[in-house]
Amino acid sequence: MSSITIALGVFSALLVAAQAVSEKPSQAGSGLKASELVGGYTIVAGEKFGLKEPEERIKGSTVRFSDDRVVVTDKDKKEVYGASYELEPGDGPSRIKLVSKLGSQEGEVARGLIEKKGDEIRLIYALPGGAEPTEFKTKEKQLMFVMKNVNK
Repeated sequence: MSSITIALGVFSALLVAAQAVSEKPSQAGSGLKASELVGGYTIVAGEKFGLKEPEERIKGSTVRFSDDRVVVTDKDKKEVYGASYELEPGDGPSRIKLVSKLGSQEGEVARGLIEKKGDEIRLIYALPGGAEPTEFKTKEKQLMFVMKNVNK
């Protein structure tokens, strides 16, 4: 499986149709905020359908978050996934909804969990037809990626 397939899988059903980040006033002080994600990251680990992704499938892949978009590039710096995203802050990991903005996956919605600890982000989400994750351990039709901030 190529890094393109992995990146598409990582963010393809995961990242979502031009929606801005929604932070309800009652939740403004809790959970992860989009501004905390902004920056560039390197994918350092991955899991698919309960199995660890081989290093050669993720090596060199990068992710860039803005306030409302995410873009994934492969080791050759080719954009392989782009999406808008929306966070739903709360206690513990935040829920994320992604809407794909690239190629044949445009408009596909992926839902999952995201959390940031220090310079590391963990993101898990379900592909179309998969159950929305409730923990950072993949099951059938779920993908997870661990990313480290490249600016630290």
